[in-house]
Amino acid sequence: MKIDVPEEVVAVSRTLAEAGFEAYLVGGCVRDIMLGREPKDWDVATAADPAEVQKLFPESVYENDFGTVGIKTESEDPRLKIIEVTTYRIESEYTDKRHPDAVKFASHIEDDLSRRDFTVNALAMDMKGDVIDPFGGARDIKDRVLRTVGVPEERFSEDALRLMRAVRFSVELDFEIDMSTRRAIVKLAGGLEAIAKERVRDELIKIVMAPNAAKGIILLEELDLLRYVLPELREGIGVGQNKHHIYTVFEHNVRALDYTARENYSLPVRMAALLHDVGKPKVKGGNGPDSTFYQHEYVGAKMAVRMLDRLRFSKDFVEQVAHLVRSHMFYYDTGVISPAGVRRFVVRVGPENIDDLLKVREADRIGSGVKKAMPYRLRHLLFMIEKVKRDPLSPKMLALRGDDLMPLLNLPQSRRVGWILNALMEEVIDDPKKNDKKYLEKRAKELNRQSDEELQELFASAQQKKREAEEEMDSEIKRKHYVK
Repeated sequence: MKIDVPEEVVAVSRTLAEAGFEAYLVGGCVRDIMLGREPKDWDVATAADPAEVQKLFPESVYENDFGTVGIKTESEDPRLKIIEVTTYRIESEYTDKRHPDAVKFASHIEDDLSRRDFTVNALAMDMKGDVIDPFGGARDIKDRVLRTVGVPEERFSEDALRLMRAVRFSVELDFEIDMSTRRAIVKLAGGLEAIAKERVRDELIKIVMAPNAAKGIILLEELDLLRYVLPELREGIGVGQNKHHIYTVFEHNVRALDYTARENYSLPVRMAALLHDVGKPKVKGGNGPDSTFYQHEYVGAKMAVRMLDRLRFSKDFVEQVAHLVRSHMFYYDTGVISPAGVRRFVVRVGPENIDDLLKVREADRIGSGVKKAMPYRLRHLLFMIEKVKRDPLSPKMLALRGDDLMPLLNLPQSRRVGWILNALMEEVIDDPKKNDKKYLEKRAKELNRQSDEELQELFASAQQKKREAEEEMDSEIKRKHYVK
């Protein structure tokens, strides 16, 4: 087989060969070459032990117990700055279902390949393109089948994360999992509980970011793995909706994810689409076409926080996804919602979140079975948002700032300053033309003549006005879809 191997990898292999040591490309890069795909990384296996590899490559790093030496190169390609060279090895039992109890170096490439997870990853190739394939991986690549090396139960008992890796490889490669491997996954699914949540999270991310992410979630459920990853998502299985939905809650969530994957949207958008209606089963009222789902977005946001925290996602990521879930229900009518209402909507959602929120709304629509992701009203909302983004949307954008206000009114930093700024902000949101320093100074002096009680009442009134404006963009669509 003719292959195009980067010069950095060829140079490393050549140095090993000239010193009398075998060197092969192994694992995913061989699989990708045989699939006609560009490898994501290049791994080399050799008969040389780590000490011998280090002697041959002084510019190397060896900081693990698995015989992998990182050889530094001068490549400008990030994938090739460090070439990983691993000594042939065999592994003992995996008592903790995560790590081998012991690692022993081996003399033959076939021994090294025998420890690998799936046949399509148990391939070796020399620099001429000749393949060593002791487990039929080339045949499985041709047939697009994923099966384990040897007995499935043994492979999954060694490292239970392979249960999820099977799903991930299936969706990334568009391979079917063979029946004996599927049965073993279902049988041993509970082993996933022994795996560190961070490792489960990383595999879930890869599944969700795959082009066929929806198939991955369905596979996790079919193979009884979803209960150990996102159990709350399963609560939507078989839960019917109302006259505005033709799919169950679970099907709708998965279809929403599918849309975001097809559109190649970001991970936060994909995760929010998958979880946007996760709260519906908790709040469902009644059955049939007039069933209700009051407050499901708020319940769903809280559930999303628990689910993602449990999988050790970062705080910022969790907050971003929960915010999108919480905010995904909004209404916009070109003849009803005022520019001030749009400004308050942008303030509530955050200008930085608007694009992602609209993508989640697109996914929600397509996941419901409608044909248009972006109807005229949403396109008009986008136009209005772009228009009002130039207007003041926060106190920081006022022509009169807190630092200006305190000397102007001879006030110390206090709640009174905040009340006055808030009152000025509300006026400017209603009428951006008022964002003029001279006008704001005059108005601030007028407000400062009021008592603390009067300013507090003004603040409370502004907050109520803000809530009413928010409800203006929420109430109609919630009424329409029975989701107050």
